[in-house]
Amino acid sequence: MFKGSITAIVTPFKNNQIDEKSFRDLIEFQIKNGASGIVPCGTTGESATLSFEEHEQVIEIAVKQVNKRVPVIAGTGSNSTAEAIILTKHAAISGADASLQVSPYYNRPTQNGLYQHFKAIAEVVDIPIILYNIATRTGVNIEPETIARLAKDCSNIKAVKEASGSLDQMSRIRSLCGKDFDLLSGDDSLTLPILAIGGTGIISVVANIVPQDVAQMVIEFEKGNITKAREIHYKLLPLIKAMFIETNPIPVKTAMGLLGMCEPSLRLPMSKMLPENIEKLKMALKDYGLLKK
Repeated sequence: MFKGSITAIVTPFKNNQIDEKSFRDLIEFQIKNGASGIVPCGTTGESATLSFEEHEQVIEIAVKQVNKRVPVIAGTGSNSTAEAIILTKHAAISGADASLQVSPYYNRPTQNGLYQHFKAIAEVVDIPIILYNIATRTGVNIEPETIARLAKDCSNIKAVKEASGSLDQMSRIRSLCGKDFDLLSGDDSLTLPILAIGGTGIISVVANIVPQDVAQMVIEFEKGNITKAREIHYKLLPLIKAMFIETNPIPVKTAMGLLGMCEPSLRLPMSKMLPENIEKLKMALKDYGLLKK
């Protein structure tokens, strides 16, 4: 169900307000360049600093602009189960095709707490749910056994975005959950290895600026053109590394500003890149051919 290059799209701001025109333009850029889906209000979309009203607004804009051309996977997770339910219900009513549910952050629930959290959300909506496992941000790992239990007990929990960095863990998920449960990479640099162990695609940060290349890498792999997919992987790798010189989404938004795609405005506590890191980012963009040398 979930495959290919799915873009964790940024939320552009202008004068600290949502820049709707730029957001619509970015969505069009993604669809025209091969994105298999759009994720509004993910971590890359600065969901943590969006008000409830803004969160709903961003999802509604995305749904209307995409207009069923590709799936819209709304980021509606929270460290409060009740809040996640409110956001997910709204996304479903607004016409989102699926929900991305990050594991609760800061609370550090037990595995049983994680199970109960995701199960409670899954039970109140009909749309498919993708779990999002990123312990470096949340402080807790969703163990493969917990993911398998949720996949078995909740018919609409269909996939996981895996950003644990552990191919061993991802292989266990693939083995425990079976072929009908989608394994998506949550790390751009691990997309190709994850495809090799049975993954179906990527929810990508770097696709904000090079959607066509990320999409093509997945397509080439699926065609069996492993050498070509590997070439694209190694071409992308320095650019991917530059996207994480500082905390995401600071570098990707800065890059998009340099490329004239949208204003590079961020909301505190996200702040401007250090000058020396901006120079590193510029060099990566130039080496890739995105900026003139």
